[in-house]
Amino acid sequence: MKTKILMLKKDNEKKEIEFELEYLTSLTTAQRFKMMFETSLYLARMLKRHEHRKSPQITQRT
Repeated sequence: MKTKILMLKKDNEKKEIEFELEYLTSLTTAQRFKMMFETSLYLARMLKRHEHRKSPQITQRT
């Protein structure tokens, strides 16, 4: 798989999105799922490392 790099002289969000979509559509479904799971695991590890916990539950007063 070849690596492509987008080089622009100035910011162009439309071209960046087109480039990203072109890359994602070039991947197989299995590759996309693998990338998604790897990203999820990375984010979970990062949250744990920085001691990010679930927010406390809201309790109603009676």
